Amino acid sequence: MRRLLGIGSVVGLTLTAILGLFVTPPDRVMGTLVRLLYVHPSVAWVAYLAFGVTALACICYLWPRTRAPFWDRLAVSSAEIGVVFCALTLATGSIWGRPTWGVWWAWDARLTTTALLLALFIGYLALRRVTVDPGARARRSAVAGLVAFADVPIVHMSVVWWNTLHQPATVLRPSLASPTVSGSMAWTLLLSFVSFTLLYGWLLMHRYQNSVLESRLEEEGMEIALAERWAEAVPSGVGR
Repeated sequence: MRRLLGIGSVVGLTLTAILGLFVTPPDRVMGTLVRLLYVHPSVAWVAYLAFGVTALACICYLWPRTRAPFWDRLAVSSAEIGVVFCALTLATGSIWGRPTWGVWWAWDARLTTTALLLALFIGYLALRRVTVDPGARARRSAVAGLVAFADVPIVHMSVVWWNTLHQPATVLRPSLASPTVSGSMAWTLLLSFVSFTLLYGWLLMHRYQNSVLESRLEEEGMEIALAERWAEAVPSGVGR
């Protein structure tokens, strides 16, 4: 499955680059700058998706009937990927905003809430390194993950609730209206969304596997530490 996801994401992203650079036409207003359309919204979508998976995993861990280490590992694995893609969202947005708005950064509602979202999930990851006890760490992190996810709908609706510089949503429009792109641009944008989603799945599977290995190392390290402390407490002649 990992191999299929990896191959599919590579093929999809390659086709997206070819279509976006050489096939789709420039925009009447933004010109060739519109080609960032095939990167920026898809990267933002993966950040939303990753944080959504984290929130769902946090709920499943907090619910007593479904509480299991699987959900805690899934939550942190998805959150780390979401943080990376959220940072990429801000970076690609700044690259797009510099020639459009004339500045790299503006205290726009969409930009500010996205930066807050990134900070919240960085705090979530930092919290996981504070508590040593795995059970307490998982419970506190699950609550923090749900609190951080509350900013996701605020980010998405910010262009509707406030008068912002950022343009309204192109595809996931709150009014359920038709997308504002069509033809080859729409197909390339759809391919971009699918390709980045496959990339997310590939990264998530690898990161979850690493999380399992980290848990094993943590447990083995704890056992070794307890054995060393026990050896120090027991007199040398008792063992004989």
